[in-house]
Amino acid sequence: MILVVLALVGGGSAAAYAMEVGKTWDQKTVKLVEAFPAAAVRPEAAAPSEAPVAQNILVLGSDTRGDSNTTIDGLEGQRSDTIMVVHIPADRQHITVMSIMRDSWVDIPGFGEAKINAALSYGGVPLAVQTIEGMIGARIDHVAVVDFAGFRGVTDALGGVDVYNSTAFDSSKMKGHYFDRGMQTMNGEEALAFVRERYAFRDGDFQRARNQQEFAKGVMSEVMNAAILTNPGRIGGLVSALAPYLVVDSGFDAAYVGNLALELRDVTPTDVSFFTAPTSGTGTSSDGQSIVNVDWDAFVAVKSAFQSDSAEQFAALVPAK
Repeated sequence: MILVVLALVGGGSAAAYAMEVGKTWDQKTVKLVEAFPAAAVRPEAAAPSEAPVAQNILVLGSDTRGDSNTTIDGLEGQRSDTIMVVHIPADRQHITVMSIMRDSWVDIPGFGEAKINAALSYGGVPLAVQTIEGMIGARIDHVAVVDFAGFRGVTDALGGVDVYNSTAFDSSKMKGHYFDRGMQTMNGEEALAFVRERYAFRDGDFQRARNQQEFAKGVMSEVMNAAILTNPGRIGGLVSALAPYLVVDSGFDAAYVGNLALELRDVTPTDVSFFTAPTSGTGTSSDGQSIVNVDWDAFVAVKSAFQSDSAEQFAALVPAK
């Protein structure tokens, strides 16, 4: 959903954003007091520069964000159902989004091998950040935890969203509703059921990740059109609908987003690419858990792409799974 924020303020609407919704963003988003691990266990930060540098934003999605008014305490004990790394290159010409399967079997610092979504449960946002940074070999600059209910709010604020559905299914989240294959116009309740669904699919979370990516594309297409970008009232309504469902690090404020939006003003939905971190099928852990095996040989190229600020080139070679 962080792409929605960038879409709102990226397509030539930065001035309107700064004037109309910056205050709303800062007041309604919940700020994390502790979002990052100790510097000693993190990849090196980029050297200070007057020119833009690459940015990585970690997006964690969950059915509930817990009681996280001012600290991360309410986020510990939860597992992240959605994990995405949004890469914004130094040249600001495109955006690349990598989905990570929530059951990916990885090393969680201090806890050993486990499903990656357990990192949030074991050690809150800082441990989730440390785990992802260990995978990609690059620093996470900002974090957003999104309550899935935000999907519903933004969809309704837009008056519905057109989303491509690649696999027809009977919804387990919205009893009696059938999602046809092809382009669907969804309201908020339908969108929420769509992005949460996994039980209806033979490949479960893999299809859910694809659906979440398609939903993000649909929202961006709706948002980044002249009717909305030139209407400060609509922009304000959309940010108001999303912000209460976001928990972000303290640096992810209106000033940061507004500046990033200005730098990304020429980016369009066609400049945003999605891919899923390479996997080598599913399996069972030694303690009997159903897991997703990361293809670590293929992931070497992913790590190199993040480290060299060339993630979009890798994404072009990897079809969404």
